[in-house]
Amino acid sequence: MQLDFNTKTVLVTGAAQGIGRAIADAFAASGATVVVTDIDDKGLADTADQLGLTAHTLDLSDRSAVHDFIASLDAAPDIVVHAAGGTRGQAGRPIEEIDETGWRSIFAANTDAFFWLAQACAPAMKSNGSGRLIAIASGAGLRPSLTGIQAYTGAKHALVGIVRQLSWELGPAGITVNSVAPGFVRSNPTTERQWEAMGSEGQQRLIETIHTRRLGSAEDIAAAALFLASEQAGWISGQVLSVDGGRS
Repeated sequence: MQLDFNTKTVLVTGAAQGIGRAIADAFAASGATVVVTDIDDKGLADTADQLGLTAHTLDLSDRSAVHDFIASLDAAPDIVVHAAGGTRGQAGRPIEEIDETGWRSIFAANTDAFFWLAQACAPAMKSNGSGRLIAIASGAGLRPSLTGIQAYTGAKHALVGIVRQLSWELGPAGITVNSVAPGFVRSNPTTERQWEAMGSEGQQRLIETIHTRRLGSAEDIAAAALFLASEQAGWISGQVLSVDGGRS
């Protein structure tokens, strides 16, 4: 199957590192015009330098900023892949210790941001009669999170719900909306800290729960995103594709 994106403009969020960077790289290698954003300006600049792209620093939790950014682009995105989000540097804590700021920051980055992007991009996609909206969710959006971060689990579950709702609303206009739920991938400093915290025994236990007996890579997740963005996936919508070596 040849995936060709030569005529497509692709917006990838969270492109400063890890999965987002791998997705941007894969689309660029497949001929797409790629636009990359992140709140991490230094990491994003590194991605842009590596891939020969222009960096656009953006706080996706700011609705007005998202709408203004989309309106400023030379070409409206045909495909949006929202890989931004994560745990915002938080670690698992007892429920009694969770404050409002920490709770809301994770929802803003993971859930609110995808909705604002969809809201800003949908009009042009409707006018074109086609479009792809893809959210990078998590296994934590389908079951309790191994990290123990309540807001992260809640935000990813909410993200999956938004994907399914928008699929229903936007499907008649030719727009598909899907999500990828990665398993544990060592792709950024946060996941590296989580991996080290498991210790050798915990690491081995995790690997033994994976059917393929290996961890995934950022490139594995990028491959799934490219497929869902392709013309060949035109009758797939409202789905959560678990990419976790069979663990789910």
